[in-house]
Amino acid sequence: MTPARRLLGAPALAPYRRSFGLVAFGYACLHLAIYLVLDWGFDWRAILEDVAERPYVTAGATAFLCLAPLAATSTRSAQRRLGGRRWRNLHRMAYVAAAAAVVHFLWLVKADLREPLIYAGVLATLLGARLLPPRRAS
Repeated sequence: MTPARRLLGAPALAPYRRSFGLVAFGYACLHLAIYLVLDWGFDWRAILEDVAERPYVTAGATAFLCLAPLAATSTRSAQRRLGGRRWRNLHRMAYVAAAAAVVHFLWLVKADLREPLIYAGVLATLLGARLLPPRRAS
């Protein structure tokens, strides 16, 4: 959220960071539920085999496993319990989750790569913006 806020010059986005992250986790939960129920009917052996055999499923599982602890520690009380530094370090996994989600989408698509490449470009732009020093008020 910080790079988007800086690039767009929209400090009003800051209070929505937690909500945005929880919506992303909610979408991931729904996506996973559809995969588990509709695609595999809770056949755990087949699911584990699919995760091991298909790299795009492994990338998606990685993204989900990165998001789960972030959602679980998204509250102010969790932030206090962990301490600011440990909480921030843990929440840097959001970058790993985003990259894994983009890789999941790229590897999933077979024909037209335009849409996943747009997502990859947006992510690269946002992550690249993290490397720039913050703008100073004039």
